[in-house]
Amino acid sequence: MAVWTLGINHTTAPLDVRGRFAFAMDQIAPHLQGLRQSLSRMPEAAIVSTCNRTEIYCAGEHSELEPTLGWLAGSAGISADALRTHTYSLQDGHAARHAFRVASGLDSMVLGEPQILGQLKDAVRAAEAAGALGTTLSQLFQRSFAVAKDVRTSTEIGAHSISMAAAAVRLAGNLFEDLGRVNVLFVGAGEMIELCATHFAAKNPKSIAIANRTLERGEKLASRFGGEVMRLGDLPDRLHEFDAVISCTASTLPIIGLGAVERALKKRRHRPMFMVDLAVPRDIEFEVKSLEDVYLYTVDDLAGVVQTAQASRQAAVAQAEAIVDAGVQSFLHWVDQRSSVPLIQQLNAQADAWRAAELARARKMLAKGESVDAVLEALSKGLTQKMLHGAMAELRAAEPQARDRASHAIEHFFLRNER
Repeated sequence: MAVWTLGINHTTAPLDVRGRFAFAMDQIAPHLQGLRQSLSRMPEAAIVSTCNRTEIYCAGEHSELEPTLGWLAGSAGISADALRTHTYSLQDGHAARHAFRVASGLDSMVLGEPQILGQLKDAVRAAEAAGALGTTLSQLFQRSFAVAKDVRTSTEIGAHSISMAAAAVRLAGNLFEDLGRVNVLFVGAGEMIELCATHFAAKNPKSIAIANRTLERGEKLASRFGGEVMRLGDLPDRLHEFDAVISCTASTLPIIGLGAVERALKKRRHRPMFMVDLAVPRDIEFEVKSLEDVYLYTVDDLAGVVQTAQASRQAAVAQAEAIVDAGVQSFLHWVDQRSSVPLIQQLNAQADAWRAAELARARKMLAKGESVDAVLEALSKGLTQKMLHGAMAELRAAEPQARDRASHAIEHFFLRNER
């Protein structure tokens, strides 16, 4: 059984490239079906898609990295060669190590961040619901979750990390002297926005507003922070009211355009606006960054802020890598054992057939009035003869080398106590 991974992430591809390969969670099932149909023999598959990475995990009889690359490139309408320079591909033990490191936060932009584990679990549930997850990938991911838990409980890998949300607050604090006088707008109501709102709320801003496509979900989040909720459709007319805008939605197109921001700045008399776009693809048009009075940051821009306290984490990283290595060896041992499963199943089936035949013969003997001792004697002899027939036949083979191999095998399997 082969396991392979193909992906792009924040270290191999810029934001706009990653945005072209972002898969919405509600579209994972048809994408998985298309991927599996494009490969031979419908392998197991899962797709992980976050703001920092898109990765495909597969398991099948043979590795099919090139066809997997072709499918991923085709999903965005580009050539495989154009995509190749932005991707990484891993097989077997290397693929397992990568999965374990991703789950543990060792491969994240924010070292040790915990959100990726939840995102991986969501991807596994989606693959399971789509019928694309089999025994091998299920084992790979379950073991990756166990390794991640071990890393978090046994090391201090996340103790010094700065989350994206905390980084956004830090940058806002650099721009505004007093966050208590700042009106903050959050666009979206997902997990990342919830984290950002929690961090900003701790600074007691002047006001908090939530703009979301679904008012009910927006109201639920706004009520936690004593904020107001607004429709996305009202955003262009009210954008000027806010000093800080943090956006993270699942929209496939920008929802805050250059024109809307220009009009907002005019109404604000060019008082600065702080904007953070945490979405992939972008929520805020790229051109907004060129405006003089706008300070726009994307997930890639935050990289320098979150990579702090690196030296203090080195010991924890070394511990975490050791846990990952142990997990990889355990998984590879499991995969190796799986190759013997068909033979084990055949042996069990053969033994059951012999047992059934001898039991049927014993019952007939009992029905004819044979004594129990005679029936037991016949049953035991019948079973042992059937079990030893193949070994005896090999020992009687005329070819010397075959007899020699058979002798060693018989001594190993049948005469252990004698040795």
